[in-house]
Amino acid sequence: MFGKASLLTLAALSTSTVAQVSEGFESGLDATAWPTYAPDCNQGGKISLDTTTAASGKNSVRVDGAGGYCGHIFFGTTKVPSGDVYVKVKVKAAKALTDSHVSFITMTDSAQAAGKHLRIGGQSKILMYNRESDDATLPDLSPNGIAASTALPANTWKCFEYHLGTDGTIETWLDGTAIAGLTAKKGTTNPNAAQWTRSSYTPKITGIYFGWESYGGDTNTFWYDDISISGTRVGCNASTA
Repeated sequence: MFGKASLLTLAALSTSTVAQVSEGFESGLDATAWPTYAPDCNQGGKISLDTTTAASGKNSVRVDGAGGYCGHIFFGTTKVPSGDVYVKVKVKAAKALTDSHVSFITMTDSAQAAGKHLRIGGQSKILMYNRESDDATLPDLSPNGIAASTALPANTWKCFEYHLGTDGTIETWLDGTAIAGLTAKKGTTNPNAAQWTRSSYTPKITGIYFGWESYGGDTNTFWYDDISISGTRVGCNASTA
């Protein structure tokens, strides 16, 4: 029989802030743990372990993204917390985002119609969210909305974090700094979220995938390292295996 102290210890362990997924790819890229995801079609995209560049350690995952819709390819996991979801990833892009619409993170989302995704990527040279079911963006792609987001610099490792809350909250950080245009939550006014808030949408993420999808001719190479997926924020300095 457990004593009161033991039960309290078990309760504390059950609510631990340890990431549900924590991976630095130092032991390689496990294709079983990190399967390739390319819904609909894949023509030209490539995923590989890169031992020449890393945010920490010696390895990262390289995604060579081809142009056009069928050039998309991702790798990822379905190990997603059932409540709030916090994701941290170190990311490097070979080229800056352009005016064209692209995604470098895509998430299967049961809150949308079957086969539709919550996507993170770029358009108008800035970071943004896109809800595939109605093509809403966060922020609005108005001059003010564009100014409320930020660019993703080329050839530089950046720490990208986001939070999806069970109440519909979205929070986003780059190198630990909150991005006002990529925030939507109760008690916080975002004047550039009109498209997003036209629906009482609450994401229900079932898979998180990192890679590349282009809706035009853009091509790019992205590197990913130090991925954490958790029910609480782990921060940019959290260690990974």
